[in-house]
Order: sequence, then C-alpha cells, then structure tokens
Amino acid sequence: MHSRSNKERALHLRLQGKSYNEIHAELKIPKSTLRVWLGDVVLSALARARLSARMKSGSFVLIKRNKMQTHSARQRAHQVRTAAAKRINSLDQQDLLLIGTVLYWAEGYKRIKVRDGREITSHVISFVNSDADMIRIFIRFLVEILEINPSSIRLVMRLYPHINERNAMRYWMNITGLKEGHFWKSTNLVTGASKGIRPFNRLPYGTLQVTVNSTPKFYELMGLLDGVKSQTI
Repeated sequence: MHSRSNKERALHLRLQGKSYNEIHAELKIPKSTLRVWLGDVVLSALARARLSARMKSGSFVLIKRNKMQTHSARQRAHQVRTAAAKRINSLDQQDLLLIGTVLYWAEGYKRIKVRDGREITSHVISFVNSDADMIRIFIRFLVEILEINPSSIRLVMRLYPHINERNAMRYWMNITGLKEGHFWKSTNLVTGASKGIRPFNRLPYGTLQVTVNSTPKFYELMGLLDGVKSQTI
C-alpha cells in the first residue's frame, strides 16, 4: 500500500514536470525505480516545457561552475609557477656550467666517431633543438664557459617545406644574436603533418643545429659530462 502511494505521488510529481532528481530528493525513491515506474509516462506540453527549462538551467549552472573551477585552477597554477620562478636567482658561472653540460647530455651529439674499427680524431660539438631559450642559453654556455669565440659558431636550420627560410633565419638571428654569415645551408625535412605525426604548425621555425668544429672543446665538454655523471653514482 505504501509502495502504491509512493508510485502515485511520484506519478503526480512527474506529470507536473518534475525531474527524476527532484522526485528522488522529495520522496527518497531510487532514480532507477523512478525510471521503471515513469519511463512510459506521456507529459503535457506544459510539463515538458517546465522540465526542459530546468534542464537548461542545470546545464547553465554546470557550465558556469566548470568555468569557475577552470579559472580557479589556472589561478592556482599561476601562483605555484610564480612562486617557483622566484626560487631561481641570477645564474652564476657554476650554474651555467651545469645547465649547459646537462643540456648537451640531453640534446647534443656525443658518440665518438669510429671508422674501420678506429676512432676518428676529429670531432665537433653539435646541439640541436627547436626551443629558443635552450638555444640561447647553450650559446651563452659555449661562449662564457667553454670560451669559444662566437665567430667559430656555425648554425644550420632544419626546415619543413612550409617554412619560409628567410623568416626562419631572421627569427634565429634574433634568438642567437649571430649574423647571417654564421648560417650554413639549411636542411630540408619531411613534414610530419603529411604523415599525421604532428600538427602542421607545431615547429613554425623548424629546429636549429648549433655546431662548433673543435675537437679539444668537444673532449672538454665530454669531460664535463663525465663529471656530472660521476655525481649520480
């Protein structure tokens, strides 16, 4: 009898255009039960309009809440990032030495060249990246730590077919502070966009290879790498 009364009350509320959530909140009847009881109920135009208006209102509230949560998350991220940035003071020479060495460890050419079973005695420093800040700080490392004359630095752009070479050169000249005479012939790369590997405009200026043709400096850099690696043991 009690169940019949609840079902009748639920039906009455549904015919008024109440949602399952509203009926559940008022009668404490599981929504799964309400769907079984009321799934075939035909609502009047007025009831449908009331239910539709509530759904739209709920969606608006949900969207607004999600936007607020996103905004709050961005604010928290900005606060954390700003606080972390303040932990880095001006870089001294030891800092720059470690940063440049580790950058080369990650992105530089390190393999000793061997031909016919014999080590080739001529080696170059070669660092490649698309990140402007990495390129900038690595060149600073070359000049200030390895004491390489900027005139000895050579640059090779690795460009995709859609990239304008002159625009890219102007960009990298601005990043490196070096003139056009430091650039060697660019290398053309197969675009990954045509293969679906990466977005077409992901690397708008390609990548830059920074090269120094100096075997002694190459081995000096390898020695710095050995020193860093020894601290990880």
